[in-house]
Amino acid sequence: MRTIEANQITEAIAQLAIKANYYLNADVYNALVNGREREESPIGKEIFDILIKNANIAKEEEVAICQDTGMAVVFMEIGQDVHIVGGNLEEAVNAGVAKGYFEGYLRKSVVDEPLFNRINTKDNTPAILHVSIVPGDKIKIVLAPKGFGSENMSALKMFKPSDGVQAVKKFVVDTVVNAGSNPCPPMVIGIGIGGTMEKAALLAKKALIRPLNVRNAHPKYAALEQELLELVNNTGIGPQGLGGRITTLAVNIEWFPTHIAGMPVAININCHATRHAEIEL
Repeated sequence: MRTIEANQITEAIAQLAIKANYYLNADVYNALVNGREREESPIGKEIFDILIKNANIAKEEEVAICQDTGMAVVFMEIGQDVHIVGGNLEEAVNAGVAKGYFEGYLRKSVVDEPLFNRINTKDNTPAILHVSIVPGDKIKIVLAPKGFGSENMSALKMFKPSDGVQAVKKFVVDTVVNAGSNPCPPMVIGIGIGGTMEKAALLAKKALIRPLNVRNAHPKYAALEQELLELVNNTGIGPQGLGGRITTLAVNIEWFPTHIAGMPVAININCHATRHAEIEL
């Protein structure tokens, strides 16, 4: 059994919060550069130039890439041979988010209650924490700040199995068209298919942290990712909704077994700054 102190988790989370908000991952940055080359609209190319310049400034001057530094979504894979000591796991994670958002001068965007009073917690906590127990004696942490310009454009639908793949394609394209410029395209689209209602939503969120240049291992889902990419780009929404060929940089699908009577499908949209950072302890 390997021992990991809770304060190690807090420090790691704090650094990930800053890193994710300052530095765009290479796969996303390269997708912007490639998108700029493929974009046919002059104003679309200009938008790409601005987005790339913005990412470079954020990296060089170590400032947030977007004013919406998001709600902190944290995925943890904890080895079953790890013993966390010196504190509670959830408290350690939230302490790290608070520390990182304070030290990184990142906007605090979380309210303590969603419907009536909506008072800012002033430290961007609580985080949205997803924990998986896996074999081994390590902890893998991925922190993904999620802005709500794009999060608000998410959708979920409980299809019947007989609706088939064509209905799923239409759902995705309709959701993107209805979103228009709101998610700050060129967007990244995460799709979860299967499981239950909440599992599909979680799959869609996890799909956003898969590298944009890695396709689903299942050939039929990989082909569907490519087809949806083309269908969405054919909508003509374009960068920032001002028209063009590149509405989305990538479509990532994750799937899971489901009930014989259902086919849940969740769509989680991200903006062009699909931010996340990871570490292994």
